[in-house]
Amino acid sequence: MEDHVPVPGVMLERLVALGVDVARILERAGLTRAVLAVPRGRLTTAEYFALWRAIEELGGSRDLGLRLGAEALPHKYDIASMAALHSPSVAEALAKIAKYKRLVCPEELSVVVRRGEARLRFHWLLAEGDPPRFLVDGTFASVLAMLRRGTQKPIAPLRLELARRRSDVPLLTRHFGCELRFDAAVDLLVLPAAVLAEPFVTHNADLLALLLPGLDAELDALAARRSLVDDVRLALRRHMCGERPSVDKVARELRVSPRTLQRRLGEAGTTYQHLLDEVRSQSARRLLAGTDLDAGQVAFLLGFEELNSFTRAFQGWEGTTPTRYRAQARPEGA
Repeated sequence: MEDHVPVPGVMLERLVALGVDVARILERAGLTRAVLAVPRGRLTTAEYFALWRAIEELGGSRDLGLRLGAEALPHKYDIASMAALHSPSVAEALAKIAKYKRLVCPEELSVVVRRGEARLRFHWLLAEGDPPRFLVDGTFASVLAMLRRGTQKPIAPLRLELARRRSDVPLLTRHFGCELRFDAAVDLLVLPAAVLAEPFVTHNADLLALLLPGLDAELDALAARRSLVDDVRLALRRHMCGERPSVDKVARELRVSPRTLQRRLGEAGTTYQHLLDEVRSQSARRLLAGTDLDAGQVAFLLGFEELNSFTRAFQGWEGTTPTRYRAQARPEGA
C-alpha cells in the first residue's frame, strides 16, 4: 500500500485566512512549501500527522480542526467525498466513502450498525501512533457537514467517543451537540441508525455513472498490489476492541480457510500469532499513552482474559510494565 496522503493547496490557504503562521507550522512539522506545492502536495502518513500536530501546537485556536473540517467546500472534496455527496442516501454516501477512501489516502471508514446506532470509525492504515486530535476533530466535523449538506437537514449525532483524556468539552459539545465519552478504545462518531435512510437532495445518478467505473478499476488494481499480511493486520486492528480475534474468524473475513491462511503467512515469513502480538503491542502503547484507562481495562480491550497475562505480554514486548510505560509516556504535568 502506497503511503501517500494528498494535501490540498486550499488547506494552507484556509490556515492563512484564519491568521495562522503557516511558515512556522511547516518549520515545526519539518516540512517545506515545495513539498506541499499547488495543486496538491503528497506527504507520508507520518509527515501528515506531524503537520496536524504542528497546527494543534501553534495554531492558537482550539477549534481549528473543527473549522478546517466543517468549512470545506464541495468543489474541494476528494474523489471519495465527491462520490458520496452525489449518492442517493446517507447509507449509500457512507458506503462510498468506505469503499473509495483508500484511493485517496491510506485511511478507511468502517460503519457498524448495531442496536439502533450507526458507529463510524476512521482508521489510518499505516499509522504508527494515534492520529492528532485536531485531525480526528476535523474528520468527524467534515463527514457530518457532508451529510448535512447532502440531506439539507441538521443531522445530530447520538454521541462522540474519543480515545483521549477529557478535554475541550464545551467546544466539542457546542459543535457536535451530543454526548461526549472520553478514554474510549477508538474514536467513534455515533449516529442514529434511522439517519441512514435519509435521502440526499444532491443525488446525481448521471455523474456517478461516469465516475464509479473508473474508481472501481482503480480499486481492483490496488487490491492486486495488497499483500495477505496487510489484510491480516487490518482485520486484527478492526477487532482490537474487547475481543481476541481467532485465526478462524480472521480467515472467514478474508474468505480463506484457517489452514490456507496459516500456510500463506508462513510463506510470507510470519505467523498469525506474531501479527496478533504486533497489533496488540501497538494498541497497548496507544491506549496507555493517550487515555486514562487503567491497565485492567486496556487488557480487556486487547482481548486478554487476565491482567497478569497482559502484564507479562507487555513486558515481553516493551521490556517494562504497563504502569511504568504510562508514566514515561505521559506528558510532564499531565
